[in-house]
Amino acid sequence: MTRYGIGTSTYSFWHFLPEKVPIEFVMEKAWELELDGVEILHVQMESENNEYVNNLKNLALSLGLDIYCLAIHQNFVKPSEEQREKEVEHTKHCLETAYKIGAPAIRLNSGRWGTIRSFDELMANKGEEPPIPGYTEEDAFNWVVESIEKCLPVAENLGVVMALENHWGLTATPDGVLKVVEAVNSKWLRVLMDTGNFIEDTYNGLRKIAPYTVLVHVKTYYGGGVWYELDIDYSKVFKILREAGYRGYLSIEFEGKDDATSGVYKTRKMLLEHLAKK
Repeated sequence: MTRYGIGTSTYSFWHFLPEKVPIEFVMEKAWELELDGVEILHVQMESENNEYVNNLKNLALSLGLDIYCLAIHQNFVKPSEEQREKEVEHTKHCLETAYKIGAPAIRLNSGRWGTIRSFDELMANKGEEPPIPGYTEEDAFNWVVESIEKCLPVAENLGVVMALENHWGLTATPDGVLKVVEAVNSKWLRVLMDTGNFIEDTYNGLRKIAPYTVLVHVKTYYGGGVWYELDIDYSKVFKILREAGYRGYLSIEFEGKDDATSGVYKTRKMLLEHLAKK
């Protein structure tokens, strides 16, 4: 059996519904489901004061769980230099929060134009949207690279990796992901591979970004997808990961309509079955 850590994002139990699901609840569920760790969604945290953060660390220790990533939300695709600088400062702050909470990585976005307001409409358009009039994709790539470079000294000093996810906007394609990562050219900027975010030509896309990958989001959709669903062949995914020499965490992002506990349980079971294969 190839050994990987298996954990869950706290997002698996929330999906941005009006009532937040406490991170402590997710951590208890992770222990019940025999997972190795959790990825914490920054916007799901109730506070950033020392007492709250330290209590999360204390609970993780008592449950034998790693906190392996802090998933943040920021957007560097903004024409205003002042607005981009605010996003840079937010990212630096999140790097410091990750360090305090004991997470060796943050999930990073490139950001997007915001010309399609509705997330449902964005998904219907396969994650693509037109630039703001008067600007180009090249402008946006330059903004993203410049912004990430400003965060590198903080990331290096704290020892926290910025893991750029193949999400939407500029990183909706493997070439977009690689354009940013290769331009920055630092071990403190790597890739977070999301198995469900290359809607077209999924496996070729995952293969392209695999050499830079330090964390994998395992998407599953039991009960039907909340926004969409892909029929992901995880035997192909694991072949790609093994060929790339990947040895890190598999972070479950359950995005189905089933009960979250059931969905995460089924996902862990599926992963263990694949891992047992030679």
